[in-house]
Amino acid sequence: MKNKSGGIENLIRKMLKKHSSPLMLIQEDVLEKQFRTFRKALPEVTPYYAIKANPYQGIIKKFIELGTGFDVASANEMNTVLELGASPDKIIFANTIKSNEDMRSACKKKVKLMTFDNEPELYKIAKACPGAKVIIRIKVANIGSIVELSLKFGADPEQSISLLKKARSLGLKPMGVSFHVGSQCTNAENYLQALEVSSVIFNETKQSGIFLNILDIGGGFPIKHFDADSHLTFERMASQIRKKLHRLFDKNVKFIAEPGRFFAGPAGILVTQVIGRAFRNNKNYYYLNDGLYGDFSGIVFDHCKYEFRTLKRGQRFLSTLAGPTCDSFDTISLSEDLPELDVDSVVYVKNIGAYSCASAVPNFNGFKPAKIVMC
Repeated sequence: MKNKSGGIENLIRKMLKKHSSPLMLIQEDVLEKQFRTFRKALPEVTPYYAIKANPYQGIIKKFIELGTGFDVASANEMNTVLELGASPDKIIFANTIKSNEDMRSACKKKVKLMTFDNEPELYKIAKACPGAKVIIRIKVANIGSIVELSLKFGADPEQSISLLKKARSLGLKPMGVSFHVGSQCTNAENYLQALEVSSVIFNETKQSGIFLNILDIGGGFPIKHFDADSHLTFERMASQIRKKLHRLFDKNVKFIAEPGRFFAGPAGILVTQVIGRAFRNNKNYYYLNDGLYGDFSGIVFDHCKYEFRTLKRGQRFLSTLAGPTCDSFDTISLSEDLPELDVDSVVYVKNIGAYSCASAVPNFNGFKPAKIVMC
């Protein structure tokens, strides 16, 4: 019932009787549904939840229960998942630039699988964590992705063989190749091209006596933010990826992925309320108790667009939504078709469980991000 409008609105009314808004509702059954969908579509690929998407402890506990691995980018993220019961051998330190302190901490806690994309990083790893298992991250096409991660990360593929040789010479254990096609990727060709390039690296390293056995296909798997979204679905994309994996790689290769948005995004519902209203620029302005500095931060940092809904019905008018802070930058949307709203009217957004509360600024102007509630 929760995935239908009526069920969601009943849930919102129920939660508002128990909690004050703003609220970030995380639907536990949707987390499990996304996990099952992933495993069904890509049964050969082990998911490592990218906790940067949403590091809420309840989500991490759920994925520990479901048996996923975890993609962490810092010692703080690593410590969080370890303290909640994750096994060190189910963690990948998937940041190609790591501080010496964080690497020493990882080594001490037996988290020894990590990525790199440059030679200086290899020297750092060899010193801080001798014998670590390393995966080279390569630069791949990010065409059509909302966030192009190859602008910042990834070695040129033609450098990969020499870098893997260097890793071996430093006493590290070259384990495989990783890539990321960009966040919210709706272009399957990015994955298919990246798999072709990775397979070449796997084959060429054999000639140097380096036998790779891990392929990390990253994240970027798309979700719907609007009910009417018609972009390529994850299931159709996964079908193409799976065929390519079978054709290009040996059976002994372990495939992993780093889904973040795909797991956490659909599970989140942000519930806000109108705290004030005005009429300016010939339209209604509604001021919500959450904004760009809070759980709508994904609009800024994730280039995300959301579908705004209300519990109220009636004729719709062009309206502006703004956050509660004293900064005019805190304008959520200038053009939403909304019914006439009053103070305390509810405005909610589905599919907002990723890159929202995770990147919110705590207490800017004294306004706290939404309370997170598992339901």
